[in-house]
Amino acid sequence: MPKKSKYCLGLDYGTNTVRALLVDIANGREIATAVFAYPSGRDGIILDPKNLDLARQNPDDYLLGAETAVRKTLARARRADKTFSPSQVVGIGVDTTGSTPLPVDASGEPLCRRKEFRRNPNALAWLWKDHTGFAEAAEITALAAAEHPEYLAKCGGTYSSEWFFSKILHCLRVDPKVFDAAASWVECCDWIPAVLVGETRPGRIKRGRCAAGHKAMFNAAWGGLPAENFLAKLDPKLGGLRDRLFNETCTSDVSAGGLSEEWAARLGLPEGIPVAVGAFDAHLGAVGSGVFPGKFVKIIGTSTCDICVWPNQSPLADIPGLCGIVDGSVMSGFFGLEAGQSAVGDIFNWFVNEIQPGGPKNGSHAELTKKAARIKPGASGLLALDWNNGNRTILIDQRLTGLLLGQTLHTKPEEIYRALIEATAFGALTIIKRFQEYGVRIDEVINCGGIAEKNPLVMQIYADVTGLEMKIARSAQTCALGSAIAGAVAAGGHPDFASAQAAMCGLKAKTFKPDAANHRVYEELYPLYRKLHDAFGTAEWTGSLFSVMKDLLALRDRQLS
Repeated sequence: MPKKSKYCLGLDYGTNTVRALLVDIANGREIATAVFAYPSGRDGIILDPKNLDLARQNPDDYLLGAETAVRKTLARARRADKTFSPSQVVGIGVDTTGSTPLPVDASGEPLCRRKEFRRNPNALAWLWKDHTGFAEAAEITALAAAEHPEYLAKCGGTYSSEWFFSKILHCLRVDPKVFDAAASWVECCDWIPAVLVGETRPGRIKRGRCAAGHKAMFNAAWGGLPAENFLAKLDPKLGGLRDRLFNETCTSDVSAGGLSEEWAARLGLPEGIPVAVGAFDAHLGAVGSGVFPGKFVKIIGTSTCDICVWPNQSPLADIPGLCGIVDGSVMSGFFGLEAGQSAVGDIFNWFVNEIQPGGPKNGSHAELTKKAARIKPGASGLLALDWNNGNRTILIDQRLTGLLLGQTLHTKPEEIYRALIEATAFGALTIIKRFQEYGVRIDEVINCGGIAEKNPLVMQIYADVTGLEMKIARSAQTCALGSAIAGAVAAGGHPDFASAQAAMCGLKAKTFKPDAANHRVYEELYPLYRKLHDAFGTAEWTGSLFSVMKDLLALRDRQLS
């Protein structure tokens, strides 16, 4: 009788949906998948028209999503393979957005479930793209620069409004009732595994190294979280919260516990199977893409996260502008390095959905992409900055905004669309150059995510701008695959991530090589982008923008001739 396959389940919690993916741990074969769209708010996000920085989520959407997506996935697996049984599932992994912290009571219940807080957005999960804490982020940065520069050295030199303590401090300032009611705050990527294993008490939850290190300044070198007296200088209540957070962290190859009886019944899976400690979507997406030293992974979606790893026994400089250098945040034995752009797909969606150029027919992504592909680099005379949702790397400034330069009475929608794509490519190149400046080797670039999968024009422009070949991960669901890999390792199906990756990851045959002629044009455009980048993004810049418009027109005229 043939030996039955073993499977792991990856749960990938994105900005708008949760995806469940069932994977054969022997070869990475993806058996079945299902997606659940969060029902609350607008596309799953609770917004406030009076405060455009606010973005929250209903944590109950996460749980409904897990139950619905997993059951659909198992049903599809049975239809695809009549011999399949849920008893063959040996582990679960979870990734989420982040930093997405949630205020909870002493039992780990979200405060938004309480009657007095049901209509209060401050009692919800504070989504990664919530920037309401921008003033608090600046305050944290200033205090750390004065008293604990080591805190900032490991997170790029600036603390972001997207991160853990900025959001909590802002809640304290604007809604002390919610802050005072919270026994603790838990990252979404820690809370969901805790729910699945049936241990949500804040002091008993296994907290992930990924979220703690990249977003909460956790580091063993200074005893874990920032010192109590440091936090107390921001606010005494924040200092008092420290001991109610956590003192230890785990890598995501560790089991958070076994699937509880309740959740085994709700999901239709065996009780007791290991659930891996959670991590952020981009970090496990990098794992699912085959990240390793020299392999630079770009997870391209509504925003972009760039991940690479470096052996933790090899020298590595502190790199200004990164979102963190954390030992074990991606894989055990390696420093995880994170960078990224706060908006990529969101910028393209903004142009199509809000500006609506050409109407529904002529202004779709597909139509604009087709027309933009016919335009030569530089031929539009346009140049944009990719900061419509702030700058994550290398400036770490969420108060920066987008810019489109060079418009004339002849400017067409497809030209603007291409300029927006090029702007995100220039932002990507700026990040790559920063890594290389500090000695991080980049031998190949692996892309994953919906845009990498579906838009060849974006990939070709990225190749032409960077001068690097763009490769695509084999899986269309690398974040969920990375979560499944974490589940497989936590369950003992593979000894470590590297072994699991060798068995379960791969690349697509098609790649995007730089066009030499286009690259030469972009080598002329990029210095103009950097001039705008430094002029609007840094206080230190001195110079003149006088020639930028004229240089763009000269390049346009040459490309049109």
